[in-house]
Amino acid sequence: MKRYSTIFLKIAVILIGVPVLALCIFGAFRLTNNPINPDYANMIYPILAGVLVSVVPFFAALYQALKLLGHIDKNVAFSELSVKALKNIKYCAVIISALYVVVLPFVYLLAEKDDAPGLIIIGMTPIFASLVIAVFSAVLQRLLKEAIDIKSENDLTV
Repeated sequence: MKRYSTIFLKIAVILIGVPVLALCIFGAFRLTNNPINPDYANMIYPILAGVLVSVVPFFAALYQALKLLGHIDKNVAFSELSVKALKNIKYCAVIISALYVVVLPFVYLLAEKDDAPGLIIIGMTPIFASLVIAVFSAVLQRLLKEAIDIKSENDLTV
């Protein structure tokens, strides 16, 4: 039963990554083929650059999640490798959040120029989602580290 749940989670991680990759590839081609209004170009290009740069830590976090699921499959979930994977996921989430904080002023300028106040809320969503993932992985990392310490302490007890 445990093996099926990790296979399901691996498929879910892959299914999360495929649309993002497709959006980056086809979205970049669409923007290069369609000219952007020069009035909006100074706001859209920094937003696009921030989104495309944030894809790198996103896929790094997905890779670390796959590694963590692999550790669970091999029954080495309570190891330093799992703690390291969770730490890397936390750092990737913080990097993504920081990138979107940098991009948010351009989203604000675009929303002001286009008179679209809902755009600011949409721009803030990745920031808070990344922060939630960072906090959650930090808590899991700390709990896993304490569990490993307790396990190693119990292994030494006769």
